[in-house]
Amino acid sequence: MTGVEQIVKDKTLTFEQKVVALARYAENSVEVLNISEDTQALREAGIICDLFEGNVPYRPRYILPNYEKFMKEGCKFLQLDPPTNIWEATNYLLIFYKHVPSITTMPVYIGNIDYLLEPFIEDEEEAKLAIRLFFTQLDRTITDSFCHANLGPKATRAAKIILEVERELENAIPNLTLKYNEETPDDLAIEAIKTALATAKPSFANHNMFTEDLGEYGIASCYNGLHAGGGAHTLVRMRLSKLAETATSIDDFFNHKLPHAMTCMADYINERIRYIVEESTFFETNFLVTEGFISKDRFTSMFGLVGLAECVNTLLKAEKLEDKFGHSQIADDLGVRIMETMEAFIHQFESKHCKVTNERLLLHAQVGIGDDINTSPGARIPIGEEPELWKHLKQTARFHKYFPSGTGDIFPFELNAVNNPEFILNIIQGAFKEGMRYFSLYSSDADVIRITGYLVKRSEIAKLDQGIATLQDTVVLGQGQVRNGKVYERKVR
Repeated sequence: MTGVEQIVKDKTLTFEQKVVALARYAENSVEVLNISEDTQALREAGIICDLFEGNVPYRPRYILPNYEKFMKEGCKFLQLDPPTNIWEATNYLLIFYKHVPSITTMPVYIGNIDYLLEPFIEDEEEAKLAIRLFFTQLDRTITDSFCHANLGPKATRAAKIILEVERELENAIPNLTLKYNEETPDDLAIEAIKTALATAKPSFANHNMFTEDLGEYGIASCYNGLHAGGGAHTLVRMRLSKLAETATSIDDFFNHKLPHAMTCMADYINERIRYIVEESTFFETNFLVTEGFISKDRFTSMFGLVGLAECVNTLLKAEKLEDKFGHSQIADDLGVRIMETMEAFIHQFESKHCKVTNERLLLHAQVGIGDDINTSPGARIPIGEEPELWKHLKQTARFHKYFPSGTGDIFPFELNAVNNPEFILNIIQGAFKEGMRYFSLYSSDADVIRITGYLVKRSEIAKLDQGIATLQDTVVLGQGQVRNGKVYERKVR
């Protein structure tokens, strides 16, 4: 049976999922990139991974349109005037989203949605109905959990309505982030925590930290901080856990293996960028560019990594818990040394099409994929080895500063936490003071849970386990993480 037939006859794929899979199959039937032998060897060894972006880059991986411009000016290409009421606002946004491409074929960023809708709220009951229908359509038609909306940091009526509606709907899509700082009133933050306990969103972003690193930004896909009106051409990641297995010593790792792998991966990223910018026609013809909703000069690219914890433990030959990453000062210090080495490399490596980041790439703590085994997301402590909460927060805060384009940690809470959301808010405030960038939570009994950065329902994974097709393609990824990443075994606080 050919690959095409395998896709066509797969009973777990919907029609839409088959169309996307067939397109990827066709794309991967040709080779257009110039890849060195050394880089290809590292790709085949699983040390460099492009996250299935495809052999022919023809659109940026992540796009963050300037939706404020759309709401003020409309769109000539889509023949839409500026909206004048809540019904037009929600309807026009849904039309616009349909035409925002990404690596998933669906929009990964749908804007600071509370600010976009706030000017159109006159009657709150009518607005709630419009927003309920809007979010229901998003969940049923953007069938991919990497779709992400932002809220805050300032309070709006729209934000409170959205949090209330999402708590009632318990949908997995879209993902949500509350940009949090001293401008965010406690009552809005408490409402956000109540909603997060029920449906694993919103997460909390350290707004001051992101603003200092990126300026005007949005949170897209899992937790990716990128420039609004731009995005990221590509995300390629390094499996540090696998790289460490090739080193004969710590000195060999720092003197030979890591520098070689970083150079190969950065060259590969530049080659993917070159093709998108110089060979494909995306930045010449797409209406998002020609009408100014995005600018080529506000794009960068992401140098990702996973498995820092396993990398450190392998280099130290640490077997006892007290000697491992997250529990040992020596192990954590080695993790910091690795990050400082990688950061220094990124700061000197040139990437000419990344204008918005001074022609440099951005480090990113990638969340992992379903077939990762014994490889923790980014710089996280492995599931099953989490220390006490206060130790966990202080340890992880040491690493968040290295990842301006995204990192995060996840904390499930006991059922009774809903009776004391102020306690969780105090934890978040303390974590941000320590230097954490991004904080996610959910209740231990919630159906919607955060897998690594995206959201999936436990009930949908159960369906897929029975061979039943599910509406959202990210359920497959969640199933893989549950099987290989011990997601259900995360420590409850």
